[in-house]
Amino acid sequence: MTNQAAPRVYRTEALVLKGYDYGEADRILTLLTPHSGKMRAIAKGVRRTKSRMSGHLDLFTRSTLLIARGRQLDIVTQAETVENFRPMRGDLVRVSSAHYVAEILDEFSAENLPNYPLYALAIATLRQLGGDGDLDLTLRSFEMQSLAHTGYRPQLHRCLQCGTEIVPGQNRFSPKLGGILCPDCGMADSAAPPISVPALKLLRHLQTNPDGLRSLTSIPVVAKQEVEQRLQEYVTHRMEGRLRSVRFLEQVRADQS
Repeated sequence: MTNQAAPRVYRTEALVLKGYDYGEADRILTLLTPHSGKMRAIAKGVRRTKSRMSGHLDLFTRSTLLIARGRQLDIVTQAETVENFRPMRGDLVRVSSAHYVAEILDEFSAENLPNYPLYALAIATLRQLGGDGDLDLTLRSFEMQSLAHTGYRPQLHRCLQCGTEIVPGQNRFSPKLGGILCPDCGMADSAAPPISVPALKLLRHLQTNPDGLRSLTSIPVVAKQEVEQRLQEYVTHRMEGRLRSVRFLEQVRADQS
């Protein structure tokens, strides 16, 4: 019995994470798909003014694609928009946040490794960026859930060193080790910064009940800022460098403050 060959042409839904110009009129795209994970493909002629695909392959656009298998890169032959997340596109801070979301998705995703929960999270987050919810909490929730879906879920309930249950006190958050250290084990990572009780509670909410955050009406600004810093340190450690979009988002926020 012989194995059936893969079809020459296939259809998939995809979210456009990144693209760069190639040749005179082509563009190479980084796509996140629901059932094949991250992939790269080339859209030939898409930069020509008469191209029927150009608007369907913009950044942060969710489209249905018809793709032909190629020798080096698969080739997008047809595209039709499913969702373009228009509500977020008129706001520079929200668009900058979308760039940050896309960069995390790109960096955390392995090529050709299916991860439907991550794809669903990406779509939900882009919708939320266009809503009237708390933008900072939307990004923190995305960070925490994307870490969980890609195998980097931080340990927030038990000490990483001794395994005892974490209770309110002088605990530390270790980006290097991946979670919380109790007061007795803090020296397991002497560089780990302390984490306050409100910030740890917020981190746990983000990890276990992100939808429930919508019912919280008063989250201390200091706790939100602390959580943002701790998660940025953790993401930076896992990526072995700070993401470019973070600096851009910070600059945009500073310009509009």
